[in-house]
Amino acid sequence: MAAGYGTRLEPLTLAVPKPMVPIVNKPCMQHNLELLRRNGIHEAAVNIHYHPEQIMNYFEDGDEFGVSLIYSFEETLLGTAGGVLRMAELLGGLDDAFLVLSSDALTDINLRHMIAFHKKKKALATLALASMPDPSHFGVVTLDQNEKITAFMEKPKKEEAPGNLVNTGIYIFEPEILKMIPKGKFHDFGRELFPKLIAKKAPVYGYQMIGYWSDVGGLDAYIRANYEAMKGDVRVFIPGKKISSYGWAGKNSQIDESVKFDGCVIIGDRAEIRRGARLKDVVLGDRCVVGENSVINGSIIWSDSSLSKNSRIEKSVIGNWCRLGEGVEVQKNSIISNRCQIGQGIRIPEDTRLKPNEIL
Repeated sequence: MAAGYGTRLEPLTLAVPKPMVPIVNKPCMQHNLELLRRNGIHEAAVNIHYHPEQIMNYFEDGDEFGVSLIYSFEETLLGTAGGVLRMAELLGGLDDAFLVLSSDALTDINLRHMIAFHKKKKALATLALASMPDPSHFGVVTLDQNEKITAFMEKPKKEEAPGNLVNTGIYIFEPEILKMIPKGKFHDFGRELFPKLIAKKAPVYGYQMIGYWSDVGGLDAYIRANYEAMKGDVRVFIPGKKISSYGWAGKNSQIDESVKFDGCVIIGDRAEIRRGARLKDVVLGDRCVVGENSVINGSIIWSDSSLSKNSRIEKSVIGNWCRLGEGVEVQKNSIISNRCQIGQGIRIPEDTRLKPNEIL
């Protein structure tokens, strides 16, 4: 599923679809394709709508990533269920159980175990569930002693939620489910189909996943997902050569011997870090340049951006192709979107949001 807007990550997602937002220097969708491959799944349909060319141009037919991909472009969004029906039709129909996976969340769920659970329960539908301290942004479920779902409430108020088990958007369905989705119109699993199935006491089960799951739903969650990937809390492949317990450096990167690293640091391919720079808990993208004596702390810099000397970035995200002049200071919780230019000596206050192409 790759058709959504990712509004909670704006303004970063004004220029980039959420599946292409990088986590440890790889698009989130790439981590999910690698997850499918590790679990023996090599064929997928992808629904696209928002900035579809970015997804198609990067992944093409999937061969480079060990999977075979076809694309379902939705000129008008069809909802989660409607989009799945259209993808099934593009595949010529389905006569066996199939998996639905969000491309813009980060997880290392054991899909083989989930499939075995689905078969054992003889389920029509199996939903992967995770425990969340605040379930108000998700579909919340309750289970009976046999792990059958007895109630489903979409995005309740925190105080009204019946529990803390939430729908992760990872599903296994039997092909019969497709007959229950109206053709050619918007239809949603969480708001429409699941409540109807549960009201009819259909065999819909909840698989309580063991492992990591994050919806990467906002700036804090996005930065946290990067750090948790670096620390090994989620099983993903981090590009580059490991240079320390929590440090990776990409191909042909140039790092001056005076540079100091602390915490978790990932350096992309052909990046350049000049004399006297200091980096702590940083993801630096491909072909980035960090100027002399610059300091970056707790931040993520996307590819092809450059910081001139004596710059300082604190707990923020800098998008692709940004240019920061000498002595620029970006204070915490700020987002500088793609292709922004910030002139010499400018101080960016806390919680700033710069849209793509802004010039200061």
